[in-house]
Amino acid sequence: MPEVTHWLPGSILPTLVAALAAFMLGALWYSPLLFAKAWVAAHGYTEADVKAMQANAPKAYGISFLCFLLMAHVLAWLVHLTGASNWMYGLHLGFLCWLGFALTLGLTAQVYSNKKMATFWIDLGYQFVYLLLMGTIIGAWQ
Repeated sequence: MPEVTHWLPGSILPTLVAALAAFMLGALWYSPLLFAKAWVAAHGYTEADVKAMQANAPKAYGISFLCFLLMAHVLAWLVHLTGASNWMYGLHLGFLCWLGFALTLGLTAQVYSNKKMATFWIDLGYQFVYLLLMGTIIGAWQ
């Protein structure tokens, strides 16, 4: 097992690129080109709700990006600690993180939320793709 000597495995660049890729994917995923209309409809949001969310967007984007940075950093640690040495291992770790954490946490929250399942599937699909993408980027950097 690789030695843990400091809080940052390897270069910070893969973490930044992976976080930025997940963030940019979200801009596409929740855009009118893909799932914006279905996501808004599944939540039952009104035009006023959407405008209120847009007014709060800079804060939400900032928090989201910080979360992606933390997630990418933890994923980089997993890649480092497991000795994953290429994009395929990174992809596999991204999948395992999605399966063990995103899917299970999301489904648990869903059963208590009283929201339509469409919201769950749209969000879960995004998490699936960005965790695979992050894992691939970080694994490829090894």
